[in-house]
Amino acid sequence: MRRRHPAPPSPLPQRQGIDPVRLRLPVDGNWPTVRAYLAERLPAVPPGVFDAMLAEGEIWGEDGPLAPDAPYRPGGWLWFHRELAPETPVPFALDVLHRDDRLVVVDKPHFLATTPRGGHITETALARLRRELDLPELSPAHRLDRLTAGLALFVVQPAHRGRYQGLFAERRVHKEYLAIAPHRPELDLPTTVRSHIVKVRGIIAAHELPDAEPNAESRIELLEHRGGLARYRLLPATGRTHQLRLHMSGLSIAILNDPVYPVVLPERAPDDFTDPLQLLAAVLAFTDPVTGEELRFTSRRTLAAWPPPGSPPA
Repeated sequence: MRRRHPAPPSPLPQRQGIDPVRLRLPVDGNWPTVRAYLAERLPAVPPGVFDAMLAEGEIWGEDGPLAPDAPYRPGGWLWFHRELAPETPVPFALDVLHRDDRLVVVDKPHFLATTPRGGHITETALARLRRELDLPELSPAHRLDRLTAGLALFVVQPAHRGRYQGLFAERRVHKEYLAIAPHRPELDLPTTVRSHIVKVRGIIAAHELPDAEPNAESRIELLEHRGGLARYRLLPATGRTHQLRLHMSGLSIAILNDPVYPVVLPERAPDDFTDPLQLLAAVLAFTDPVTGEELRFTSRRTLAAWPPPGSPPA
């Protein structure tokens, strides 16, 4: 088995809360220069881009910026910042509910991704928090869908990251969601839905395999109803991608404004922030693995389709 070498710390700071790209040069490589390696390793990038970056000292090795003719060093490390495409700002506040030397708990708005992915890089909760709180080592303990609002937990120090991420992996976090969806009087609730969910990378919608061993479980409870809509409490025992949205759709009570279930709708314009998915991560509760303290956090957000009693009409 090939021995893995830990990466040294990056010599480059973050930009806009985003880490630089890090590459390790293959030990068995025989390229004449770093530029030759990058041109072959990243063929989608025009070679002139690397020429300019090397000339301007923007590609670094362990000893500093590399010259345009820097020789290839097997096993060496490279760092550089990729050029980021402009992003449409998400015009909603990211509210910090709790902050200490280990944890940051935020109340995330709809449309803001938790972590950088795809076309959402700087306009993410992680990048915003790193910039605004000056916490460059902040990392997510779990992930909340971009279209879902509510509670997200971040870890301040890398030394604690594994313990808090382990809470979610080991299902030791109590999670409650609220959702607005059609009311079906004939539906026998509460009910527990179990199924085998598969999410294929690059395909937006997850799907269920009817004859496979269940890997996802959700309890669905009816809280109240008004006319043709109802407010539901959703209690996921597992954390599969789109699990609650898929399970609700399977009961023929798809969550209001869901653009994927039961039917994938055309992609919306990046600046279209209307009709948010009516799903809210409302409660996170767990025993702190560092202090042993019982912690419980509750979202302060509400769902627009179900305003609190006494609220003025929209």
